[in-house]
Amino acid sequence: MATLYTQQDSNIRKTWFLMGSFLIAVIAIGYVVSWYLNDSSILYLAVIFAIMTNIGSYWFSDKLVLSMTGAKPVERQEAPELYNIVENLSITAGLPTPKIYLVNDPSPNAFATGRDPEHAVVAATTGLVALLNKNELEGVMAHELSHIGNRDMLVMTVAVVLAGFVAILADFLSRALMFGGDSDRERNPLFLILGIAGIILAPIAAQMIQLAISRKREYLADASAALLTRYPEGLASALEKISQNHQPLRRVSHATAHLFIADPYSVGGKRSIGQKINGLFATHPPAEDRIRILREMGR
Repeated sequence: MATLYTQQDSNIRKTWFLMGSFLIAVIAIGYVVSWYLNDSSILYLAVIFAIMTNIGSYWFSDKLVLSMTGAKPVERQEAPELYNIVENLSITAGLPTPKIYLVNDPSPNAFATGRDPEHAVVAATTGLVALLNKNELEGVMAHELSHIGNRDMLVMTVAVVLAGFVAILADFLSRALMFGGDSDRERNPLFLILGIAGIILAPIAAQMIQLAISRKREYLADASAALLTRYPEGLASALEKISQNHQPLRRVSHATAHLFIADPYSVGGKRSIGQKINGLFATHPPAEDRIRILREMGR
């Protein structure tokens, strides 16, 4: 019988499998570009670029996210219930209490960021704090603390960086095909076909894997939050209220959308067939699926 523990283990294995496959694809594309141009320095430069970008993302991603979302630090007297909830849940989870931020926005949402539990931040919108009751707010904060405890923030950042890296390599490959490379290889029709396929499919594959990793992490954080609070209905009810919201966040970008507990571009309501198809490319799994799974856990 599946339990919270087996679900977490399964999602972790699947996520690392995706990340491993993603890394192999990046190396392979870099090798193909350097082979086609007959210049190994391109592969070295690509690897150096990826490493430097990852280092920068590791150290400064939290500051960038806070700036992009307009989140501001909040004092205990300004949001005492939120402070108490985060502190109590942190003690229960065995985590350092993260810094607490608020985003002045009526749309209910929340996110966590930071490179590790010692440098973590949780942020909630003013709309979320106003909309949810205590049990629901506990469920949301437990979800965000689970992201911190599971080291999701670093994984998500790496996924974003690698996706961008694949897109850049695909662009290099397209330029190589347009402006030429080694003459013998240039005349090889098989390589031309593979190159064109790579140009088309590489960015799509990068984006799909990035989204898949984000979705797996959302399911994992939901399961971890239910385990932490011992009350899955709290988070399920919170997600139900959030999904019924018809107002997207005012300050949001595609670079940060996957960090939020719910799709910040969502306008709520019943999904049409077209919206369900578009959902394949969304950064979050469908709210109704998450709510159903959580309520099944509470039975």
